[in-house]
Amino acid sequence: MKIAILDRATLGNDVDVSIFEQFGELIVYDMTSEEQTQDRVKDVDIVLTNKVVINSSHMDDSSMKLICITATGMNNVDLQYAKQKNIAVKNVAGYSSSSVAQVAFSMIFHFVTKLDYYKSYVDNGNWQKSPIFTHIDKPFYELDNKRVGVIGLGDIGRNFAKKAKAFDCEVVYYSTSGKNSNSEYKRVELDELLSTSDIISIHCPLNENTQDLLNYENMSKMKDKAILLNLGRGGIINEKDLAKILDEKEIYAGIDVVSKEPILEDNPLLKVKNKQRLLLTPHIGWASIEARTRLLEMVAENIREFLK
Repeated sequence: MKIAILDRATLGNDVDVSIFEQFGELIVYDMTSEEQTQDRVKDVDIVLTNKVVINSSHMDDSSMKLICITATGMNNVDLQYAKQKNIAVKNVAGYSSSSVAQVAFSMIFHFVTKLDYYKSYVDNGNWQKSPIFTHIDKPFYELDNKRVGVIGLGDIGRNFAKKAKAFDCEVVYYSTSGKNSNSEYKRVELDELLSTSDIISIHCPLNENTQDLLNYENMSKMKDKAILLNLGRGGIINEKDLAKILDEKEIYAGIDVVSKEPILEDNPLLKVKNKQRLLLTPHIGWASIEARTRLLEMVAENIREFLK
């Protein structure tokens, strides 16, 4: 039994992939280009891929029996053709809920508590020159009683909502599918969520219902000083429209995902003039050490079940 990991670098070097050696000969590639894929999957029984695309031609000329996606999204594998070829495809879900929610709250605190400003104030030698014991020139506020709107109340959205409740926030949500009825939180329409929430956090999938879900017209309805977070998928927010809004209106945005990753040089978010209103991170929400360890254990369990 041969097992190949095609893009090990995407999992981080601080997690141990030797867990897969129990199933056979393990071959590890840090990265795999489109030109290298065919050769690397040809004589392999089990393929592990995070973002490397596996298409019909790769399946035709290979001995693949199982494709394990080391992520939740499955759009990098031709699922229909895999079914025709009797190649099993398994993904993992639910491993990163706490990690994503924690990064979302890190972004909230970044904007709310102004710690960057206060750290710089002390680091630059200003506190020791102060005539009084404190310095509160950058006002900050409490989360208590703030309205938090969650777009997409799946596994991650519920985890985030639970943490928001712990800070005594009022939680409302919008169901992008229209099918989610959660009795614990109030369900509202998108326009109401955007116009009444102090904090808005996106945790839904990218599909035909959510592509450009947030655009110039509806984001213009957001409250002044509101915080908008996207830790779902790039493409849910129209990036050109968001860049325009950030330079016109005092709202704040924490963005962990963009439509094309890694981010392109011409992405409009990199051109925002009011940079203090935008926090961009390189798709880290899913990636706590614990989350990535859980991910590998779940992939191993997928292999185990397949071999049974």
